[in-house]
Amino acid sequence: MKKILLVEDETYMLDLLKIHLSQEYQLFEAKDGAVAVTLIQEQSFDLVILDVMLPFVDGWTVCEKIREKDDTPILMLTARTEVGDRVKGLEIGADDYLVKPFDFEELVARVRALLRRSEQVRKRNEDQRTKFLNGRFIVDNESRQIMVNQHLIEFTAKEFDLLSLLASHPQRVFTRDILLDQIWDHDEVRDLRIVDTHIKNIRTKLKNAEANHPFIKTVWGVGYTLNIQEDNR
Repeated sequence: MKKILLVEDETYMLDLLKIHLSQEYQLFEAKDGAVAVTLIQEQSFDLVILDVMLPFVDGWTVCEKIREKDDTPILMLTARTEVGDRVKGLEIGADDYLVKPFDFEELVARVRALLRRSEQVRKRNEDQRTKFLNGRFIVDNESRQIMVNQHLIEFTAKEFDLLSLLASHPQRVFTRDILLDQIWDHDEVRDLRIVDTHIKNIRTKLKNAEANHPFIKTVWGVGYTLNIQEDNR
């Protein structure tokens, strides 16, 4: 069940929000901005419904604090009708805006739309991440990062490109010629030994992160392949 944080100081409005959302979502509540900031720092939510006018810490600041942490969808609520307020909310990171009074059917529809859009973005991002060995080895092509046992391993651009190519077809054996053609430009030094040197450097970095698993396998007389066979852990 999706988790929604309701940040609203008016008890009547808070009760109405809970009536219309409690059957579909797990709800958490904060009646002032300070409590909201504490909650968003302690845990994650799938969506935040955020009033602008709050005691102690206003909604603008709460919105900024959320954006400092992650990209959780934010639906802002306000009794103020000025266009400038809506523009400000969107500029500091809100995803949608409703002016009080509003129709609760519209609010529910907007909540569903925001959650649906967020899930689509999450799935697109997940598609950029290739996971092996029960998630112990992750290649993230969007951020160009590689994680081993939840630790970020620093690779050069060429090293990352080599690992990413091997990971794109984990059952395939890549010859050194293919790796050279795929990773190195034609105006760069084109020596098969440079492939071996980069593979050696990659192996060293991976071994430092996890010594017991040989991530890259040499197929003698042919080339290299990504070793995704599970070990005895």
